[in-house]
Amino acid sequence: MPREIVTLECTEARKEGKPPSRYLASRNKKLQTEKLELKKYNRFLRRHTLHREIK
Repeated sequence: MPREIVTLECTEARKEGKPPSRYLASRNKKLQTEKLELKKYNRFLRRHTLHREIK
């Protein structure tokens, strides 16, 4: 299967001392080899922040 499920974690929450928000997303690992970065909503910060793929 070329598609895999990845976990996205907020990059700004830990700097502010809040718990990080996490999302699940899927990506095609054959077509997109770099790590995934998306703007998603963080409910602890109450705004949209950059979320990066983690292990």
